[in-house]
Amino acid sequence: MVRKKPKRGEGRTLLIACGALAREITALMELNRWEAFTVTCLPAIWHNTPDKIPEGVRAKIHEGRGKYDRMLVLYGDCGTGGLLDKVLEEEGVQRIDGPHCYSFFSGNDAFADRHDDDIATFFLTDYLTRHFDHLVWQGLGLDRHPELLPMYFGNYDKLVYLAQIEDPELDRMARAAADKLGLRYEFRMTGYGDMARFMEDGADAPQDEG
Repeated sequence: MVRKKPKRGEGRTLLIACGALAREITALMELNRWEAFTVTCLPAIWHNTPDKIPEGVRAKIHEGRGKYDRMLVLYGDCGTGGLLDKVLEEEGVQRIDGPHCYSFFSGNDAFADRHDDDIATFFLTDYLTRHFDHLVWQGLGLDRHPELLPMYFGNYDKLVYLAQIEDPELDRMARAAADKLGLRYEFRMTGYGDMARFMEDGADAPQDEG
């Protein structure tokens, strides 16, 4: 039986991802005309409650089993303390290497090389920059209790914006976030880093794996 060629976004590889990566995943798929993937995302807000991530990913794996040729996970450990990797080992599913998106956007090797210099750094990505007020300022209650700022950010000395795309407005917003937190500002253009390579490998892999 000849399988009908899938439309983009209806591929035979299920990509289970953090909702904070949805825009970047879509951009890479459109840029590279990758048709291998079907994408399903879990809520980005789960980074505030990472204990939900492992079993949330497991549920997506179980939903996809038997419907797709293979499954991949686009999550770092993301604060699960190794529990996500335990689930993926049990389920036989691969994830992208790296502890979090800051690392794989930067390139895991490059991020590790900067560890000592970045030990007191608060990071923003494009997603976190767009949603800084909601996820960070309001999410931590700083809009209501600004006196908590030293407790949350007193041990940081800089904010580094890891940019996936060149956008002057996002740069301005990230600078404003640094000013709001009282941190010095640094811009780094990372692009999509190891995430692009992970997706490229997934798109090029044979679509007959179980």
